[in-house]
Amino acid sequence: MRISEVIRRKGADVVTIRPEVTVTDLLSLLAERNIGAVVVSTDGGRTVAGIVTERDVVRHLNSDGGQVLDEPVSALMTTKVLTCSMADDLQTLARTMTDERIRHLPVVEDGQLRAIVSIGDIVKNRIDELQAENEQLVDYVHG
Repeated sequence: MRISEVIRRKGADVVTIRPEVTVTDLLSLLAERNIGAVVVSTDGGRTVAGIVTERDVVRHLNSDGGQVLDEPVSALMTTKVLTCSMADDLQTLARTMTDERIRHLPVVEDGQLRAIVSIGDIVKNRIDELQAENEQLVDYVHG
Protein backbone atom coordinates (compact mmCIF):
# COMPACT_ATOMS: atom_id res chain seq x y z
CA MET A 1 0.00 0.00 0.00
CA ARG A 2 1.11 3.55 -0.73
CA ILE A 3 1.17 6.69 1.38
CA SER A 4 -1.41 8.21 -0.95
CA GLU A 5 -3.99 5.73 0.40
CA VAL A 6 -3.23 6.70 4.01
CA ILE A 7 -3.53 10.40 3.10
CA ARG A 8 -6.82 9.73 1.30
CA ARG A 9 -8.21 8.16 4.47
CA LYS A 10 -6.85 10.55 7.09
CA GLY A 11 -6.74 13.79 5.15
CA ALA A 12 -3.95 16.05 4.02
CA ASP A 13 -4.12 18.74 6.69
CA VAL A 14 -0.67 19.86 7.80
CA VAL A 15 -0.05 22.18 10.70
CA THR A 16 2.89 24.50 10.04
CA ILE A 17 4.69 27.15 12.01
CA ARG A 18 7.04 29.95 11.06
CA PRO A 19 10.66 29.66 12.29
CA GLU A 20 10.54 32.92 14.26
CA VAL A 21 7.60 31.86 16.48
CA THR A 22 8.58 31.19 20.10
CA VAL A 23 8.79 27.73 21.61
CA THR A 24 6.08 28.74 24.10
CA ASP A 25 3.72 29.44 21.21
CA LEU A 26 4.78 26.17 19.58
CA LEU A 27 3.81 24.27 22.73
CA SER A 28 0.42 26.00 22.76
CA LEU A 29 -0.12 24.96 19.14
CA LEU A 30 0.89 21.35 19.81
CA ALA A 31 -1.48 21.16 22.79
CA GLU A 32 -4.35 22.91 21.00
CA ARG A 33 -4.13 20.62 17.96
CA ASN A 34 -3.23 17.50 20.00
CA ILE A 35 -0.25 16.73 17.78
CA GLY A 36 3.39 15.84 18.38
CA ALA A 37 5.15 17.62 15.52
CA VAL A 38 4.86 20.67 13.32
CA VAL A 39 6.42 21.37 9.96
CA VAL A 40 8.41 24.60 9.98
CA SER A 41 7.77 26.68 6.87
CA THR A 42 8.88 30.18 5.90
CA ASP A 43 6.25 30.57 3.20
CA GLY A 44 3.05 29.63 4.98
CA GLY A 45 3.18 25.91 4.39
CA ARG A 46 4.19 25.27 0.80
CA THR A 47 7.79 24.27 1.51
CA VAL A 48 9.60 22.51 4.35
CA ALA A 49 12.30 24.48 6.18
CA GLY A 50 12.39 22.06 9.10
CA ILE A 51 10.39 20.04 11.57
CA VAL A 52 10.05 20.46 15.32
CA THR A 53 8.67 17.87 17.71
CA GLU A 54 7.76 17.49 21.36
CA ARG A 55 10.93 15.45 21.72
CA ASP A 56 13.01 18.39 20.45
CA VAL A 57 11.48 20.66 23.08
CA VAL A 58 12.09 18.17 25.91
CA ARG A 59 15.71 17.63 24.91
CA HIS A 60 16.42 21.36 24.74
CA LEU A 61 14.64 22.00 28.04
CA ASN A 62 16.86 19.37 29.61
CA SER A 63 20.10 20.71 28.15
CA ASP A 64 19.39 24.48 28.06
CA GLY A 65 16.80 25.06 30.78
CA GLY A 66 13.63 27.10 30.79
CA GLN A 67 15.01 29.97 28.71
CA VAL A 68 14.43 27.77 25.66
CA LEU A 69 10.73 28.66 25.92
CA ASP A 70 11.48 32.20 24.76
CA GLU A 71 13.68 31.11 21.87
CA PRO A 72 12.45 30.86 18.29
CA VAL A 73 11.42 27.51 16.87
CA SER A 74 14.37 27.79 14.47
CA ALA A 75 16.73 27.22 17.42
CA LEU A 76 15.24 23.75 18.02
CA MET A 77 14.05 22.54 14.65
CA THR A 78 15.63 19.77 12.64
CA THR A 79 16.70 21.19 9.28
CA LYS A 80 17.72 17.95 7.57
CA VAL A 81 14.20 16.63 7.23
CA LEU A 82 13.48 13.22 5.80
CA THR A 83 10.43 13.35 3.58
CA CYS A 84 8.41 10.92 1.52
CA SER A 85 6.21 11.07 -1.56
CA MET A 86 2.65 9.94 -2.20
CA ALA A 87 3.97 6.94 -4.14
CA ASP A 88 6.13 5.59 -1.31
CA ASP A 89 5.35 2.16 0.07
CA LEU A 90 4.17 1.91 3.69
CA GLN A 91 6.47 -0.97 4.62
CA THR A 92 9.51 0.94 3.41
CA LEU A 93 8.46 4.04 5.34
CA ALA A 94 7.78 2.04 8.50
CA ARG A 95 11.30 0.63 8.27
CA THR A 96 12.82 4.08 7.62
CA MET A 97 10.94 5.62 10.54
CA THR A 98 12.01 2.80 12.85
CA ASP A 99 15.64 2.82 11.72
CA GLU A 100 15.92 6.62 11.91
CA ARG A 101 13.89 6.80 15.15
CA ILE A 102 11.51 9.41 13.79
CA ARG A 103 7.76 9.57 14.20
CA HIS A 104 6.70 12.05 11.52
CA LEU A 105 7.42 12.40 7.81
CA PRO A 106 6.29 15.31 5.67
CA VAL A 107 4.88 14.22 2.32
CA VAL A 108 6.39 16.31 -0.47
CA GLU A 109 5.47 16.23 -4.17
CA ASP A 110 7.14 18.45 -6.78
CA GLY A 111 8.88 20.39 -4.03
CA GLN A 112 5.59 21.24 -2.32
CA LEU A 113 4.38 20.10 1.11
CA ARG A 114 1.25 17.98 0.61
CA ALA A 115 0.64 16.18 3.92
CA ILE A 116 2.32 14.62 6.93
CA VAL A 117 2.23 11.02 8.13
CA SER A 118 3.05 9.68 11.55
CA ILE A 119 4.13 6.26 12.67
CA GLY A 120 0.67 6.07 14.28
CA ASP A 121 -0.94 6.52 10.86
CA ILE A 122 1.13 3.65 9.49
CA VAL A 123 0.40 1.38 12.46
CA LYS A 124 -3.33 2.15 12.25
CA ASN A 125 -3.32 1.27 8.57
CA ARG A 126 -1.57 -2.04 9.27
CA ILE A 127 -4.06 -2.91 12.02
CA ASP A 128 -6.94 -2.15 9.63
CA GLU A 129 -5.35 -4.39 6.99
CA LEU A 130 -4.92 -7.26 9.46
CA GLN A 131 -8.50 -6.90 10.67
CA ALA A 132 -9.81 -7.02 7.09
CA GLU A 133 -7.70 -10.11 6.36
CA ASN A 134 -9.00 -11.76 9.52
CA GLU A 135 -12.61 -11.04 8.57
CA GLN A 136 -12.04 -12.49 5.09
CA LEU A 137 -10.53 -15.64 6.55
CA VAL A 138 -13.42 -16.06 8.99
CA ASP A 139 -15.93 -15.59 6.15
CA TYR A 140 -14.02 -18.14 4.05
CA VAL A 141 -13.91 -20.75 6.84
CA HIS A 142 -17.56 -20.28 7.80
CA GLY A 143 -18.86 -19.67 4.31
